[in-house]
Amino acid sequence: MAQPAAVRGEHGTHFLVAAYGIQGHLNPARALARRLAAIDRATATLSVPLFGHRRMFPSSSPDDQEVSDGVIHYAPFSDGQDDGSWPTGSGDETARRRRASCDSLSAVVRRLAAAGRPVTCVVCTLNMPTVVQVARAHGLPLAVYWIQPATVLVAYYHYFHGHGDGGIAAHAADPAYEATLPGLRRPMRMGRDMPSFLADDATGTGDDLSQMIVRGFREMFEQMDDEEVIMKPCMVLVNTSEALEETALEAIRPYLGDVFAIGAPVVPLAGAGEDQAIHLFAQDEEKRYMAWLETQPPKSVVYVSWGSLLTYSERQAEEILRGIRRLNLPYLWVVRREGRSPEVDRLLLATAAAVPEGMVVEWCDQVRVLSHPSVSCFVTHCGWNSTLEAVACGVPAVAAPSWSDQPVNAHLLAEEWGVAVRAEREADGVLTGAELARCVELAVGSGDMATAIAASSRAWKERVREAVAAGAPSERSLRSFVKRVQELEFLRSN
Repeated sequence: MAQPAAVRGEHGTHFLVAAYGIQGHLNPARALARRLAAIDRATATLSVPLFGHRRMFPSSSPDDQEVSDGVIHYAPFSDGQDDGSWPTGSGDETARRRRASCDSLSAVVRRLAAAGRPVTCVVCTLNMPTVVQVARAHGLPLAVYWIQPATVLVAYYHYFHGHGDGGIAAHAADPAYEATLPGLRRPMRMGRDMPSFLADDATGTGDDLSQMIVRGFREMFEQMDDEEVIMKPCMVLVNTSEALEETALEAIRPYLGDVFAIGAPVVPLAGAGEDQAIHLFAQDEEKRYMAWLETQPPKSVVYVSWGSLLTYSERQAEEILRGIRRLNLPYLWVVRREGRSPEVDRLLLATAAAVPEGMVVEWCDQVRVLSHPSVSCFVTHCGWNSTLEAVACGVPAVAAPSWSDQPVNAHLLAEEWGVAVRAEREADGVLTGAELARCVELAVGSGDMATAIAASSRAWKERVREAVAAGAPSERSLRSFVKRVQELEFLRSN
């Protein structure tokens, strides 16, 4: 796919979209960049850490500073490590990586300006304070691309603006406590609906990764509040739509500056052609699993996937296998090769022989799978991308959240939109086979709940499809954002 970089529209508004090089950040960032580039007199460059860039373009030369897919450009930056790892241990390592990222991303901005394509606005996915520093250093307006639901944005904002020291912290150890946040229709239960990092921070039980992420969020909100850091008004793009989260969007707008709900159109729907997502994992089996889906009866296959970060313990893999056996339905189960233990490998070999009615794959094109008529149910970890894709494709879900924003997403799926059954994990975080089977039967069986979920899934699918249509609110919101940036650009140039 990589081509020599070609300039597309030498004048106009140029967006530099920076994101982490992991699947959950990359796909919404790339989709946003491509939509921005489709607007008249606008171009976009996507910049991710070098490790992620190399996985996206494995055939490109190590000396390539920029490549293009004919729609947007890709210009990587270095974090000084370039191995895909997260900072661990001392603050010195984090500081060193931050300096390296700032220096490298600043060099990208200078190089683009020297090439006659100066950046006019920087967009970064959440929790990237280094990008904010780069935008400030170059005097560029910045927008934060919130790639989680607006409901999570409301929770984080109020946690860092008074509610963290009050009710949430005081009741953090009580999983049944219901935190009432300004503007939301329903309270958020600490142990069930609240983002896990906030609950961990409030109780002081978070591990090193959790603490690092919360520190990043706290710094990001401090930067958003500081007029010396971010050109006011603060611009926030949210990967949602008015149709999905009108209440949460209305709840946050009085506290932040310009909030643009641009999310529904960035769901890569089947048949979208060039808007299909990039996959960082091998898909050598694509022809095999798509051919297998063609042989299955309509609405019969249970699709199981827990995203691009979580791995399966041996016990969790055994429990999923037990659930599959109990259901006695065809299944498609995604188990990534990366991070897979030898014990899980052996279990998967036994699965192929013991339960021949299904298929285990290392990765798949999820939207193609969810759009296939043979798929009846999606057992999901409730990452926001997977949540949006399930709703957009009209597939009933079993929501089995684990961490981060996933509990909130499960709450939206099951309680706000009525398109899923919420699964309960055991105290050690394991989803048992019995619980998996129970929830699938409730979601797509013959009972009243399955009937209601099917009707809700069809209705929400239609609402999301309407949001994707040309001229729909999400597209208008994106164009309003571009217009706002152009106004800021005019003020700066004069």
